[in-house]
Amino acid sequence: MRLLSRSIVLLALLMLVVAPFGVLAQTAPVTIDFYFPEASANNAQAIFEEYAAQFSELHPEITVNVAYQGSYTDNRTKIQTELAAGAGPDVAVMLTTDLFSFVEDGTIVAAQPFIDAMEDGEAFTEDFFPAFLLNSVDEDGMIWSVPFQRSTPILYYNADLFAEAGIEAAPRSREELVEVAKQLTTDDRFGLWLPTEGFPIWLFSSFLIGGGQPLVEASPTDVFFNDEVSVEAVNYILSLSQEHKVMPEGLLSWGDAPTIFTSGQAAMIFHTTGSLTRILSEATFEVGTAFMPTGSADADGNGYGAPTGGGNLYLFANSTPEEQAAAWLWIEFLASPEIQADWTARTGYIAARQSAWETDTLTTLVEAQPQYAIARDQLEFAQKEFSAFRTIDLQNIINPALSNLIAGTETDVQATLDAAQAQIDSLLAEYR
Repeated sequence: MRLLSRSIVLLALLMLVVAPFGVLAQTAPVTIDFYFPEASANNAQAIFEEYAAQFSELHPEITVNVAYQGSYTDNRTKIQTELAAGAGPDVAVMLTTDLFSFVEDGTIVAAQPFIDAMEDGEAFTEDFFPAFLLNSVDEDGMIWSVPFQRSTPILYYNADLFAEAGIEAAPRSREELVEVAKQLTTDDRFGLWLPTEGFPIWLFSSFLIGGGQPLVEASPTDVFFNDEVSVEAVNYILSLSQEHKVMPEGLLSWGDAPTIFTSGQAAMIFHTTGSLTRILSEATFEVGTAFMPTGSADADGNGYGAPTGGGNLYLFANSTPEEQAAAWLWIEFLASPEIQADWTARTGYIAARQSAWETDTLTTLVEAQPQYAIARDQLEFAQKEFSAFRTIDLQNIINPALSNLIAGTETDVQATLDAAQAQIDSLLAEYR
């Protein structure tokens, strides 16, 4: 079996070459704790337990304790609390945007030395989609975390309703999105559901990318929250409910969005590709998927833009060298093309390794259900998810500002964004 032989070779390589990093060969039983969140109701606990059993067959000396920790936020909070007490997991899936906060705290260890110790480390790195590596590196290009549970938001639409309305193609721009949503809105159905409750920053970022000015660019010290593109994005989102009446006013549920869509209460939704498998299994109609039409139409009529999202695999400084070595083997296993392909088929998350899409698992799946290829192909128009120094603190400024505007507790868009930008600049001043 190819995966078996590859894992044995990788274990042997680690035994031989990672000693300079203080990692010891695994000659005695070792147990590692693996924490993960879930945001898409894919029964990830059962899937990870299955993976852990497969991994144990390859590495009987390593036991992986799989532990679900709730939402991404719950997961991060639990990990931070345990690390502060000198405990915590050995390896975890956390948001890609958590990177700089944990680097600054000194609680994670870089993946780069482990990759450099691989015989095929360069090939391993180059096999990941470049868009997904953007959130894996620090400002110097060092890789700290490994892409795994990656996503982008996509547009889901009820293809049966499109056909009934004579709509031949998914909207390609924010202007077309309004027109299509109007055609699909009835007294008992909304044309669109754009979930904004809890963490509006992610979908908001789509409109900034589509508008040509991302919330953050290359430097983790510069955030663009109060410029013209941001103001236009907020006003556009508000217009969908207040002016065009194609979705409800106020903050709309993220967790309920797939059910609202599959039950016919909304003809289109924006949601993570990580919900694709669930939506396809629950819908009683033909489900269409499309790129995010978040920008104004260009010369070709397209206005696409989306952030990447999801989680990466992280190693922790509290672990012993033996635990780190075992945890790295677990990361390599989860990052293998075979497991990446299986994870995509069972959840809808995007396989982060390009070679995973050449496996029989995904070539067969995409042929039968081309919806799975949309998020992968959208990476051409995607940019990294918001990540900067003090990311967690910055999100706690940006999300409330957006929530207040969408909920209507704040009504002056420019003034609200200006006030938030002032707080952002104050936090980032020491890094500039």
